[in-house]
Amino acid sequence: MQLPALRAVDAFPMTHDEQEMYCLYDPSEMVTEQLILAPIALFVAQCLDGQNTAEDIQQRFHSESNGMDLPEHAVEDVVKLLDEHGFLDTDTFRAIQEKVETTFHESPSRPAYLAGKSYPEQPDECEEFVEEQFLREEGPGSLPDPSNGTGKGHLPGLIVPHIDLHRGGHSYAHGYTHLASFEKPDVVLVFGVAHAAEPVPFILSRKDFETPLGTMTTDQEIVDKLTGACVWDPFVFEMTHRTEHSIEFQALMLANQYGPDVKIVPILTSWFGEGQEEEMNWEPIHQFLEACREVVQESGRKVMVMASVDLAHVGKRFGDPFDIDDEIIDQVSKRDVEDLTFVETVNPTSFYMSVMKDGNERNVCGVNAIYSALHVLEGSGVVGRPLHYDYAHDPAGGIVSFCSFALERIT
Repeated sequence: MQLPALRAVDAFPMTHDEQEMYCLYDPSEMVTEQLILAPIALFVAQCLDGQNTAEDIQQRFHSESNGMDLPEHAVEDVVKLLDEHGFLDTDTFRAIQEKVETTFHESPSRPAYLAGKSYPEQPDECEEFVEEQFLREEGPGSLPDPSNGTGKGHLPGLIVPHIDLHRGGHSYAHGYTHLASFEKPDVVLVFGVAHAAEPVPFILSRKDFETPLGTMTTDQEIVDKLTGACVWDPFVFEMTHRTEHSIEFQALMLANQYGPDVKIVPILTSWFGEGQEEEMNWEPIHQFLEACREVVQESGRKVMVMASVDLAHVGKRFGDPFDIDDEIIDQVSKRDVEDLTFVETVNPTSFYMSVMKDGNERNVCGVNAIYSALHVLEGSGVVGRPLHYDYAHDPAGGIVSFCSFALERIT
């Protein structure tokens, strides 16, 4: 009998009880629980393609292990374990999926998915946690009173990290401290990153974003306008918003800084296409971004454009064959600075081409979101001002670089 197929899940090596093991997890987070598997169990899981039988897996194991035997009950135990936890393409998973999707779609707001995981769930503790990011050794100090930001107009644009606050909160703090010196925006267009890379360029949501510090209201009028500019359905992959952290962290920071008075427009940037820049179909992308530009220029409100991004993802955690050393860090930094030169001049095309000239070998996840923010503000008398740059080590092996950058009017 053919065994069910393993879903599109990932695994990374780890040490557990001084033994080599593997952590199996679901990137879509339909299933939130992780499984720790021994190497043999991982072997069985990797053989589950929907075609193999238990006997096929036993024979393959015998062949690849120099004659070792794998009992049939061992294969069956692994299959049962994976199925019980929703890692196989079976009715068990489909029941989990249907429940998760129904709950999300029926909710008028997007719950704070990472509250209690990446930051405290209780309001007082959460507020204290956010303030600590400003007071870290690498941070800018206490957040200024945002009500003092008068006389300079509002800040047209801001680029800030979306790495977890424990590793990059100090860089967020530099960006939000600078923002506090300007007038409070009325609306923030947040270009986040759809790490799931769905096959549409932008994904919208009408849902308000909950945070422990208040719910950020989504501007429905602007969402309507942007929806009309799409030649694709911008909501067909709305489930991506459910667990995506790149907008959630900015909703939290904006709630801390301004409370729920400021509205947001959550926009996940995703798949722009394959091939060289000149070969891509930019027309639908630019049509959407021109609608964003009209919102900024013609709405009569103070609209800020934000890119919630990280830069390079380098090392074994991200598929590279090498360990991280000072030379690698220096190379990453130099290439990041080279790309960011075009952020200073608000030149989206040159920025994109700079990142992609080596095929984006540094895995700059924010390339499309930064391109989008620059395109919206290009030619409007705005220049880029670097505020902070840093990198953090990934616990699974590698580094992630990030920055805060202001996009402000020439005075």
